[in-house]
Amino acid sequence: MGLTNRKEEQLREMPIIKTSIGKSKDGRFVLHKTTITHIKPVAYYEAVLASKGEEDGIEA
Repeated sequence: MGLTNRKEEQLREMPIIKTSIGKSKDGRFVLHKTTITHIKPVAYYEAVLASKGEEDGIEA
């Protein structure tokens, strides 16, 4: 059973979440690091910046 086109699109739009756990060099602390990566086309950010500039009266 495969995924529907809509579900595949939803999965592509989701951020990539990576997590790692380790100890500090001296062993006194536990380090938990989470990295969230969002991948968007440049055109998306250009549109966001252009609309933000129009709202504030500032040109990008």
